[in-house]
Amino acid sequence: MKKNLIITILTLFIFSCENTPAVIGTTLGLEGKSSDIIAGNTDHVQIWIDYIDAHNERNLDKIAEINSEDWVGYPPNGNVIKGNEAHIEFLDEWFKSPANPRWTVKWMIANKGEDDEEVMQEFLTTGNDITFIDEEGNEVVENHIHDVMFNDGKIKTIYVYSKPAPSSVE
Repeated sequence: MKKNLIITILTLFIFSCENTPAVIGTTLGLEGKSSDIIAGNTDHVQIWIDYIDAHNERNLDKIAEINSEDWVGYPPNGNVIKGNEAHIEFLDEWFKSPANPRWTVKWMIANKGEDDEEVMQEFLTTGNDITFIDEEGNEVVENHIHDVMFNDGKIKTIYVYSKPAPSSVE
């Protein structure tokens, strides 16, 4: 009897833990209100991998298909690119340039949290390296973090943060 009671209590505890979202952080809203960041939809991982593969393959149709029509990008240079069409035009020009950008995905964290209006926002935060040729013809590697907002399985917004990759000291 005692053994059955312990098994029942453990089963209920495990079941309740499995249905509780894992809190992985906190957001602070405009007025200082905090809300939990919880583990997000890991299906976004494959979408991101497909998206980066499409960039490396110069497949603008696939990129446009993954973007939402109201796509917005915030590159590290401070510019803002608004709209799927504008993004594709930007990439087409960049891909045709001597820069020849190539990306390597290093890590990803699926997460979600409420915005100031208490609407749940889905993100994938990713670490990626980009390799390109600069204006002087030198190969450059930068470490990028992309904070990618998803809406209905499409990429809606990307915030890109960049720093030079560390050079190796021998």
